Amino acid sequence: MLSPRSFFRGSALALVGLIILALLVVQHSEDSNDEDRGRSYVEDSQVEESGTNQISSEISHRSSDEGLSSSLSSNQFVETNDLLPKLRQGEKLVHHFAYDLVYNEMHEQAQWVAYTLKPESLVKRCSRTDNFRRDPLVSSGTANVADYRGSGYDRGHLVPAGDMVWSTTAMSESFFFSNICPQNPSFNRGIWKKLEELMRTWAADADSLCIVTGPLLSEGLPTLGGNKVSIPKAFFKVILRFKQGKMEGIGFVLPNRRSAQSLRSLGLSVDSIESLTGLDFFAGLPDDTEEQVESSLCPFCWTWTTNRNVYQYEGSSGQGNNGRSSTSVQCSGITKKGRRCRNRTKNTSGYCHHHVGQQ
Repeated sequence: MLSPRSFFRGSALALVGLIILALLVVQHSEDSNDEDRGRSYVEDSQVEESGTNQISSEISHRSSDEGLSSSLSSNQFVETNDLLPKLRQGEKLVHHFAYDLVYNEMHEQAQWVAYTLKPESLVKRCSRTDNFRRDPLVSSGTANVADYRGSGYDRGHLVPAGDMVWSTTAMSESFFFSNICPQNPSFNRGIWKKLEELMRTWAADADSLCIVTGPLLSEGLPTLGGNKVSIPKAFFKVILRFKQGKMEGIGFVLPNRRSAQSLRSLGLSVDSIESLTGLDFFAGLPDDTEEQVESSLCPFCWTWTTNRNVYQYEGSSGQGNNGRSSTSVQCSGITKKGRRCRNRTKNTSGYCHHHVGQQ
């Protein structure tokens, strides 16, 4: 028969054994959970990186956009979408990869077109395509090649093809007829071209330009082609420049004919062009800022000598390894909301890791 001392010693040892066994079971369970959590993290990270997980990708895009929007807000910089002219009754916004527009069906051309021009927009990745065609996003239909054939008028761009060299998609869409107007050849190849070149000079030395451009349309204009495309008497451009934390505005109204006048002598305040067109430009700005920018005109704040060597070429700034450039550019990819990605990339494809598959 066991003595009381032996009994209690055996019971104590058994209890200790049970406690040790319980601890081992708990530890094993925790280790298993850690392994699962680690595997899940790795798998989720790999899925998000590859872009095959739609939810992870959408969250990633949203986080990137929100982060940059906050940064832009803190620097008082805003994107073109916040600076579009105020839509009037019955007007519908048409959004393309690199520009937005409102189409005027009565005159078979845009009422206005808006886009952003930045230094990275001048990194040349493609050449002019000349693939003029109807705009599939204008449900009422647009002009076509036959309308202009034999008319004696140029198919003049509102958003210049020369500003779309950073993307094959942007370049191609600049040839939609919703971005084209009948222009006198001496105008299109003369003062209009000079203004486009001057804007690229300004963009190369700025943070960004927000540009709104369009024809001056009215009743009774002459027309061309079977679609009766109105021939505008004049065209306007309004430019809002962001540079070193400051904003400057300037505008132009140019008659659709040959001109030998200097662009400097033709500069106008944004307010004066609003009065002429009836448009409310840069409506997303705070009222006091909008008033200051649109009412003032400072010709001395702008460079009037054109730099025709503003384009950068892929690889000219020094290539590193693995297809990366020493200069970052804005991603050419399209987000799930149909807008241009705001991420920056040094990949020579021009796409960030989220959109590299779109090239």
